[in-house]
Amino acid sequence: MYITAALAGFAASAGLIIAIGSQNAFVLRQGLLQRNVGLVVATCAFGDITLILSGVLGVGAVIREWPALLQVLRFGGAAFLAVYGVLAARRAWAGTGGLAPDMGSTSSRRVLLACLAFTFLNPHVYLDTVILLGGLSSRYAGVAQWAFAAGACVASVAWFSTLGYGSRLLLPVFRSSRAWRVLDGFVALFMLGLSLLLLLRPID
Repeated sequence: MYITAALAGFAASAGLIIAIGSQNAFVLRQGLLQRNVGLVVATCAFGDITLILSGVLGVGAVIREWPALLQVLRFGGAAFLAVYGVLAARRAWAGTGGLAPDMGSTSSRRVLLACLAFTFLNPHVYLDTVILLGGLSSRYAGVAQWAFAAGACVASVAWFSTLGYGSRLLLPVFRSSRAWRVLDGFVALFMLGLSLLLLLRPID
């Protein structure tokens, strides 16, 4: 039963995390740059584990009682994504991807702050990870519930490690500045699109 619960947690978490998102795009870019990859992977995994365990412990019920908190995160996240999108657009336009000093590629401190922002300023991460995974875990009791949580945490660590360290396999493609311009152009459109989506679509 415990193995079944752990596999269910792994599958549920993987399904939510692997879907493309701003955090994954950031991890991919840092992996391609080969800068602070360990820090980024550890921060994203730690953030996910914290949120997953919070959901299992019942924090989701608290979030439901404070919908204003999600609205604050909604506008804060939209502003952050807009700024990051504009920076990516500037890199794409100038053709300086991978070289320009920006919040995604300079000091460890800036990388850490950006990573934390991508992790915790996304209101949907609370809906998906804390409330949804927390609710799914409640189907199990006792040790089985924590086995579900462990499986979900393992999925997070496995995914971010694979994305961060595995992206180096794409480095031959990104030896050209044109490839970086395409990537940064995609990141810019994606981040700005997510920002606009957060502003236009209310969070239920």
